[in-house]
Amino acid sequence: MPKALLLENIHPVGVQLLERAGLEVETRNAALDEDELIDALAGSVLLGIRSKTQVTKKVLAASPDLLAIGAYCIGTNQIALQAASRQGVAVFNAPYSNTRSVVEMAVAEIIALTRRLTERDRSLHDGVWRKSATGSHEVRGRTLGIVGYGNIGSQLSVLAESLGMTVVFYDIEEKLALGNARRLESLDELLEVSDVVTVHVDGRAANTDLFGADEFAAMRPGAVFINLSRGHVVDIEALRDAVADGHLGGAAVDVFPTEPKATGDPFTAELRGLPTVILTPHVGGSTEEAQESIGRFVSGKLRDYLLTGASSMSVNLPGLSLDAGGGPGASKGDHRVAHIHRNTPGVLAAINQALAGRGVNIVGQVLGTRGDLGYVLTDVGSPADAEGLGYLAGLDETIRLRVLY
Repeated sequence: MPKALLLENIHPVGVQLLERAGLEVETRNAALDEDELIDALAGSVLLGIRSKTQVTKKVLAASPDLLAIGAYCIGTNQIALQAASRQGVAVFNAPYSNTRSVVEMAVAEIIALTRRLTERDRSLHDGVWRKSATGSHEVRGRTLGIVGYGNIGSQLSVLAESLGMTVVFYDIEEKLALGNARRLESLDELLEVSDVVTVHVDGRAANTDLFGADEFAAMRPGAVFINLSRGHVVDIEALRDAVADGHLGGAAVDVFPTEPKATGDPFTAELRGLPTVILTPHVGGSTEEAQESIGRFVSGKLRDYLLTGASSMSVNLPGLSLDAGGGPGASKGDHRVAHIHRNTPGVLAAINQALAGRGVNIVGQVLGTRGDLGYVLTDVGSPADAEGLGYLAGLDETIRLRVLY
């Protein structure tokens, strides 16, 4: 029975889906460090993680049985993707499943900070009645600046407009503006005009310290700042200083450069204790609805890749599927061979010649390439003998060969 290791409290629906597919599933609620992960992965063909577990080159090199990794979240910067590709390990994530959850949290924090609800709440908990409109504003008519206009940023743009906000955005890539949102040409321009700045960028290294002392100084006095993207995007000490000295009216932070491994672990941060700062433990996408959707989506991708070789929406492999269901154009093969290889001329011809030369009839085939990686699914009408498979495995270009059924 193939084995799967799921870490960081993956939703039960994802566990059940893999179990129904015939896998033995081991679950752990916390992240693992490098050496712990290597030990735990022994014999596993699938690995499921969220954002805290780091799948390094060392982990991959020590896990020869590993076929695929599922990131049960949006980002994949915690995985050494190039090393995974070189080893023929497919990687899947959930790029859309928790978009709405993050957007709703951003809207809630925009309203809470603009109305200064955190301060009002703290005063009453301290037993002090402070009824005042000073510093409290409607969001209607104020300007929201969105840094990163991808799935989350663009959906937030639509909801913010429905609240009566003016929306501007900045993205390094060309993006189509939705509704009345307006693209600005530079981050500085956005910071100059925005009453609220919210960050929704990916985890690439180039985004490290995207916001530091200079960026906070460039924001409007009294503006608020929200980060629901990645912890390393913001210089936390600079943000603390900008809030503490009154230049910023408040902040909401859901992600941190260093985060505890498990629920209940101690947490320290420079922003603790500031009354105008909302701190949350990386829960932007953590609603029950989102986690169930992510569990079902990623586990489904892992199951399909393991059983059929389907790689659609893989982060690092060419996206392929070969229908064996008997519909129009479907393959009628008895066996399926999956071949991941370096993308050089002549590999497909070598595969077909090796099979045909041994009397193996090819009844369905699909090839895809992605950069320097190639992937072929081949359905055959008769078993490929050990000699033929050995020949394919021994090709200089071969990265990984599997016979699926």
